[in-house]
Amino acid sequence: MAWNEPGGNGKNHDPWSGGGDRNPGGGKRNGGGNNDQGPPDLDEALQKLQDRLNGLFGGKKGGSGSGSGGGAGGKGGSFTLVGIAAVLALVVWAGMGFYTVDQQERGVVLRLGKFHSVVNPGLQWNPPLIDEVNKVNVTRVRIHDHRALMLTEDENIVDVDISVQYVAENPELFMLRVRSPEESLAQAAESALRQVVGGSDMNSILTEGRQVMAISVQERLQRHMDTYETGIRISGVNVRNAQAPSQVQDAFDDVIKAREDEQRSKNEAEAYANSVVPEARGVAQRMLEEASAYREEVVARANGETQRFLALLTEYRQSPDVMRERLYIDTMQSVMTNNPKVLMDMENGGNNVMFLPLDKLMDQQRGSGSSARGSSSSADLNLRQLNDQITEQARSRQAGSLREGR
Repeated sequence: MAWNEPGGNGKNHDPWSGGGDRNPGGGKRNGGGNNDQGPPDLDEALQKLQDRLNGLFGGKKGGSGSGSGGGAGGKGGSFTLVGIAAVLALVVWAGMGFYTVDQQERGVVLRLGKFHSVVNPGLQWNPPLIDEVNKVNVTRVRIHDHRALMLTEDENIVDVDISVQYVAENPELFMLRVRSPEESLAQAAESALRQVVGGSDMNSILTEGRQVMAISVQERLQRHMDTYETGIRISGVNVRNAQAPSQVQDAFDDVIKAREDEQRSKNEAEAYANSVVPEARGVAQRMLEEASAYREEVVARANGETQRFLALLTEYRQSPDVMRERLYIDTMQSVMTNNPKVLMDMENGGNNVMFLPLDKLMDQQRGSGSSARGSSSSADLNLRQLNDQITEQARSRQAGSLREGR
């Protein structure tokens, strides 16, 4: 029976009375003037929290009867669990958005599949399930090797093996512009290499032209990468090997060996020339200097003789007899100084100076050896005859001088 029906005990059934019944809010009211101030009821606190959550999610507060009140309480508990689960899910979702980017990396952020931004190294946060972050290493040097048979300008076939070093300089272009940057790089490398090899002869490719070829391939390949917008920067191209096909490798080895022998012979000839030519130039310079010195000496001697002759001529003009005698004495002195002499005392009180090369005769006698010993007597005879002749000449000269004196 409802509390407000006729005949009912309204006092006992009035839910707003202090008879101990629970009010629609779930709390107890102290009736009969009992003012008990005990601790708050746990059910009351939970009911308040439920009412707030129901207000947030559009629920109703409390019920109109005992049956409806119990149903509202069960429904409020389910809303409480849903709210707590939602809060936990929100916390987990927010925590999933934190990530770190290394110093060598850059993060490419895609929001709902569309490019949004590029994030720098450090701790970052993006909405999970909404943003997708792709990390790209922008400092690591990647290597691509390529080898192929190619036709040269002089219609020869050469086997070239190169190594391409590159880095992902622009992470946005590297991730989004091309589907496969490595494949694009491989095709562009082959194209650039064929262009360079096709414009070079085989001799330069196999010998000294490798460095020039590597630089040309790097420049062409970088232009291709910029045109394709791959975000790749070519850091270097190395020609690891360049050789003729294996079928004709032996013949090319012989040719290369012959060229090396030719170059070695040229180097040896240049070294010999460098050692001989300076020596010959030194000898020629010495001869020129000696000739110059001899010329100066002869000219100086001739000038001295001329001056001496002029001086003697002046003196001769002043006293011819004295100068004639002096010149004779000087001449005889210069002649007899360098020749062997024999002094002979002449008979009849006269003396004269005669010279005879007896030492040369004695040397000839010693050099004749044993044959000279057998003919010693004949040599002595000849020597005596020669002395007699000299004596006769001296006597005749003395007699002539006496006659002139008379």
